[in-house]
Amino acid sequence: MIDTSKSPQRIASMFDAIAARYDFLNHLLSAGIDRRWRRRAIEALQLTGRETVLDLCTGTADVAIAAIKAGTPPGAHRVVGIDFAGEMLRLGLEKVRARHLDDRIALVRGDATRIPAADARFDALTIAFGIRNVEDTAAACREMSRVLRSGGRVAVLEFAIPAQPVIRHIYRWYFDHVLPRLGRLVSRHRGAYNYLPASVTAFAKPDEFVTILRHAGFRDVAAVPLTFGIVFLYTGRRA
Repeated sequence: MIDTSKSPQRIASMFDAIAARYDFLNHLLSAGIDRRWRRRAIEALQLTGRETVLDLCTGTADVAIAAIKAGTPPGAHRVVGIDFAGEMLRLGLEKVRARHLDDRIALVRGDATRIPAADARFDALTIAFGIRNVEDTAAACREMSRVLRSGGRVAVLEFAIPAQPVIRHIYRWYFDHVLPRLGRLVSRHRGAYNYLPASVTAFAKPDEFVTILRHAGFRDVAAVPLTFGIVFLYTGRRA
C-alpha cells in the first residue's frame, strides 16, 4: 500500500529530497508539455501588466517566473510565490536571481491552508500541480478565495485520470510502471514517484473539485481538459 498521507511535514520533506532533480524530471516525464500547460494557466488569468499574482505551491518558481515573463498578454507586475518546502524555495530563488527578477518576485515559506497574506491582497492566483498535495483541499480553496480581491481570477492545473478508455489504459500503464521507475532512477528517491500516481488517483475528480471551488466562493468555474484529459485547467473568479 502506497502512503498518500499529506501532512505538511511529510510532503515538504519529500519535495525537499527531490528538489535538485525536480525541474529536470518535470520536463522529462511530460516530454516538455508541462511548459505548455503552465502557459495556458497564465493566459487564463488574462493579465494586463498591473496585477499582483499569488503563485501558491510555487515549488521552484517556474510559474512565478513565467507569469512575469509572459509577453502576450502582458505578464504580471509582481508575483508572490508561496511554498512550504524550503529547499524548493531555495532553488527557486536561485532561478529568480539568475533572471534578475528578485525585485518583482518574492518567495515566501508558508502553508496553502494558512496563507500568510491579508484578505483581498492579490489580483489573481495560480497553483500548478500542487493542490492535490495539500492536506485539506477545501481549506486551501477557502484561503485562495480569502486572499483574492472580488473579481480576481484563479487558474489551477492538476493531473487527472483520463475518461477515454484507451487513453486511460495507456496513461495508467505509464503512470503505474514507467514513471515510478524513471523517477526513482533519476531522483534517487524511492517513495516520491510512487506517491505521484497514487496521489492523482486519490484526488477529487474534476466535477468534485469544481464543486469545492464553488463552495469556497468562486463563480464561473470551468474545468478544461488538456492533453487528452491527463491534466485539467480549472478557472474561475472570486465572487
